Amino acid sequence: MTWGHGWMVGAVPKLRANIRADRTTSGVRGRALRIVLISALVPLSLTLVQCGKAPNPAALAANSQANVQVVAKTNQQVASSDTFEDRFPAPQFRERFPSASEGFLQGQMSDFSPKRAVQQQPQPEQAPYKVASLAPQAPYQRPPRENLTTLVSMKSSAFPYFGNNPASDTPFLNISKGDRRGHRSYSGRVFWQDETYSDNRVLMHVPEHFDVRKPGVIVVFFHGNGATLERDVRDRQLVPQQVTDSGANAILLAPQMAIDAADSSAGKFWQAGGLKRFLEESATHLARVTGDPNSARVFANMPIVIVGYSGGFLPTAWSLEVGGISDRVRGVVLLDAVYGEMDKFASWIESHRSGFFVSSYTRYTARRDRELMSTLRQKGITVSEDMDGPLRPGSVVFVETGDGITHRDYVNRAWTRDPLKDVLVKMSATPSLALTRVASTNPSASSR
Repeated sequence: MTWGHGWMVGAVPKLRANIRADRTTSGVRGRALRIVLISALVPLSLTLVQCGKAPNPAALAANSQANVQVVAKTNQQVASSDTFEDRFPAPQFRERFPSASEGFLQGQMSDFSPKRAVQQQPQPEQAPYKVASLAPQAPYQRPPRENLTTLVSMKSSAFPYFGNNPASDTPFLNISKGDRRGHRSYSGRVFWQDETYSDNRVLMHVPEHFDVRKPGVIVVFFHGNGATLERDVRDRQLVPQQVTDSGANAILLAPQMAIDAADSSAGKFWQAGGLKRFLEESATHLARVTGDPNSARVFANMPIVIVGYSGGFLPTAWSLEVGGISDRVRGVVLLDAVYGEMDKFASWIESHRSGFFVSSYTRYTARRDRELMSTLRQKGITVSEDMDGPLRPGSVVFVETGDGITHRDYVNRAWTRDPLKDVLVKMSATPSLALTRVASTNPSASSR
């Protein structure tokens, strides 16, 4: 039986099967079409990103695999290197505890902080010209600071010393016991090098009012027997405080001599040029501690006043004799210290008439002081026996103190309280010996 368009009534089952087959075929074709479209769109998107140059599929696959490997490698490097120790490195041992031959370098917190990239701020465009101002410029104001007192290790300090004793021309360390070496003093007592002659530190003091731009003076202080820099020079004798209280534009250098021992050995100050090397090295350290590296040359040429107390007479005398810069020495102050070497003191006084010399004494050194006075008078040099008058260039003053003044307290109380302060005050106040004049004196004209 025929039903319109040539379809047979008995063919209905076959029609349904054909319809299902067509639907199955179209579904497969639809999915395939979608896959083709997606495959076409992905390269197209990459083509747009890469400015119109489409990568081929093989290159794209290779790059994708390479990117995965790079990311994995980068993550591994970051995980292995970005540690706490890398970002916050610990300070090295030598930065905290310098060796005996190095100075006490003061590290800043910024030295131990992690370094971060600093974003550069956009700078305003500079005009091609500058406009001059007619207004007066404000005077330079030195930033305020406090007194600076510190201990610095120096190679040129008195000790350690492995040379000869010039008095006997024999090795200074003249005794040994196993691996230890020591010095037998004139009294017969033995002092061991590792206990008594091993400290190469120098006490440096810069008053808060000190100004390196103005003429100034360096005070070199040689302490006596049985002393240390901290316990005696700084805390008991108050030498740094006397320098500050004087108001003079002065700084202090005090090398450690024999440590807490009854010994006056001069160490490296026995050697020719010893004082010169000491002051040259000090200039570098002073420039560093004052924060102005360019001031080293100023310190290296600054006038000097040497103060010797008690056993400090020996390094004082040898520094004047062989120190190498006696023309820079503008004054010598001995505090109960003329125990010998009178010929060296007399020679310096005679040949440096623009400098001043002060010796204050008790009954312990009275005989030698009077002997030195007699020698100077025989040379035609005027000697004063009081400190009441002005301190002038060429002044030679000997002052005897009474029985109530003790040798131990002599740095604090001699002819007056704080005798070092008194000398610096007189030196600054006397017009002909003011620090300005002293600092500008031509060294070649300092002796005659």
